[in-house]
Amino acid sequence: MKVFIVLALAAVAAADNAPRYGYAPAPAYAPAPAYAPAPAYGHAAPAYADEAPVYAFNYGVADDYSGATFNHGENRDGYATSGSYSVALPDGRIQTVNYKVADAYSGYVADVTYSGEAKYASAPASAPAPYKAAPVYKTAPVYAPAPAYAPAPAYNPAPVYHG
Repeated sequence: MKVFIVLALAAVAAADNAPRYGYAPAPAYAPAPAYAPAPAYGHAAPAYADEAPVYAFNYGVADDYSGATFNHGENRDGYATSGSYSVALPDGRIQTVNYKVADAYSGYVADVTYSGEAKYASAPASAPAPYKAAPVYKTAPVYAPAPAYAPAPAYNPAPVYHG
């Protein structure tokens, strides 16, 4: 153990005597390079005026073949928006939603109404299907392993006579 400690101290002392060649100042770091803005290609993006939206629309669908019936209409002037939409429900009623937004702070206010009477088809008066058990399957037959074949005979060359 003492030998190991003496060798370790000798190794540290020898490592400290590494050759040094002249004076080396601390590295000086240059500031990051300044980049020029990317070149502009083509035309500048168009500037649009910040105008409040003003529009109105209405549409409706009444398809006799499929029974689809719905409509929608809306008016908007800035943030003030009002409108309504109606849709035929599967139970025969009509759902109508009247909505409005007075300004940017009041939020969406909706009034939902239903017109007509719900009509449901009566359930068919039929007896449930009789119980039928699942078929019983036979187990798969057990097969014997394939026969093992003997290897083909090895080729033995004919004897060569030197005379």
